[in-house]
Amino acid sequence: MAVGKEIRTKIASIKNTQKITRAMEMVAASKMRKTKDRMQATRPYSKKIGQIIKHLAQANPEYKHPYLIARDVKRVGVILISSDRGLCGGLNSNLFRKTLAHLSLWHNANIEVDVCTIGTKAFGFFSNHKVNLIGQASKLGDTPHLNDIVGVIKLMLDAYEEGKIDQLYVVSNEFVNTMTQRPAVEQLLPVVASELDENLNGHWDYIYEPDAKEVLDHLLTRFIESKVYQGLVENNACEQAARMVAMKSASDNAGNLIGELQLIYNKARQAAITQEISEIVAGASAV
Repeated sequence: MAVGKEIRTKIASIKNTQKITRAMEMVAASKMRKTKDRMQATRPYSKKIGQIIKHLAQANPEYKHPYLIARDVKRVGVILISSDRGLCGGLNSNLFRKTLAHLSLWHNANIEVDVCTIGTKAFGFFSNHKVNLIGQASKLGDTPHLNDIVGVIKLMLDAYEEGKIDQLYVVSNEFVNTMTQRPAVEQLLPVVASELDENLNGHWDYIYEPDAKEVLDHLLTRFIESKVYQGLVENNACEQAARMVAMKSASDNAGNLIGELQLIYNKARQAAITQEISEIVAGASAV
């Protein structure tokens, strides 16, 4: 019964693994609820400031901020947001595939790219590719703060203001629902004007206090920070949801494998018993 013993050992090992994946699934489900609440709490602010900024792009202020002015694109900057840990299905690989597709398009158009990564997985992946990495932030935990990523954001904003890059994009996963996470690429700079409501058509403007320059300088910087932070919070929710689904799938697969091995073990055991009976009968007949 050496074969039977090996199968029993495999079954015990898989059962132990299944206990781990079930525990990880429950932890991910708990964390997902918290990150989802955090994501939904930050969405209204991010959405509202985005709406105001896109209206500003069609306003008529006496001061035109550089972030609102389009220019010829020779070099673009990308802030790429991924997870710090793995075991979350195809979440990161789908994101990297979409990023590489855009990098290829820019390369074919002779546009150079500077990349800043947020998350260990993105840094590890693009360190092995011919990509100009100029900054990175990682190990931010489950409750990241804006202060943790301000350095990366400022690096890109300074490059834009100095004319080193002509466009700025953020690439992250968008949380659709628990089962669906979608990689998204969004242009941050220059700000693209949105469709205006009918009641805003014609010549109109905001009233700025104390003056347009001071207000716009502060507001546009806050806008970029809020968009990147919102992308980070959404990516965290995506990570936990994807991990929960991946661990549930792993637990189910372990259960199926245990069932198959149990069947093989029973057949092997039955065959061994049948052989023993046959040997006993053969021995009795010989006597």
